Amino acid sequence: MVAAMDDVGVDGAILVSPFSMYRYDGSYAVTVFAKHPTRFRLVKPVDPTDAAVVDTIADWAATDGTVGIRIFLRDNASTDPADPAINGVLAAAAQHSLAVNIACTGRLDQARQLAARNPNTRVVIDHLGLPQPQQPPPPAVPFADLSSLLALAPHDNVAVKISGACTLSGEPFPYRDIWDPLGRIFDAFGFGRCMWGTDWTRAVKLLTYKQGVEAFRVTDRLSDSERTALMGGTLQQIYNWPWPDQGDPQSSR
Repeated sequence: MVAAMDDVGVDGAILVSPFSMYRYDGSYAVTVFAKHPTRFRLVKPVDPTDAAVVDTIADWAATDGTVGIRIFLRDNASTDPADPAINGVLAAAAQHSLAVNIACTGRLDQARQLAARNPNTRVVIDHLGLPQPQQPPPPAVPFADLSSLLALAPHDNVAVKISGACTLSGEPFPYRDIWDPLGRIFDAFGFGRCMWGTDWTRAVKLLTYKQGVEAFRVTDRLSDSERTALMGGTLQQIYNWPWPDQGDPQSSR
């Protein structure tokens, strides 16, 4: 990953500990940070049903390099927006100034209500909140649930990861068909609440890391200031990651 970042000039990345491999154990991510402390900041999944989850969040917040936690609204996770366990996680994260990444494909309305109940918690919607493929082809109507994502925009505490967007394209690089729906997201949330990302390594069967970066560099749909915000500036603000004086990072997920 570091070599791929170096090859295209990406300075820093948010490393979300891979749930499919490590479940709720964030030790791999901590090891990566120890080796590359200037290149990564860390997010790890937590289990709202765990009786010790508040202590887990406190311990994670005290760990070097951490900037957020992640919860999944899927499978057996409660569908109730008032669920005390999930709301307790969001409240604990706010207490420790941690952002909460929410994987909520198919449950964007629940995420909206959770954000409304926790206005002091910084909520980050993972992967546009939309189904994204593990391999070709992309969904027939990849932005079918876009209106549900846009409904979250009035909540100022909600930001969106524009991660994996290129995997929703039905065209080859530079994926021109994604820009009209992305434009609606940028208009609704503003670039101060949108963050580019590649969703590496989930995307490996659909595009290269370089293509995921270059698609956002070569497009004429972004101004220089918008590109700066989308590809690093906003991430620094949302995850409270000040960058050294060499300039804004081009950051990724």
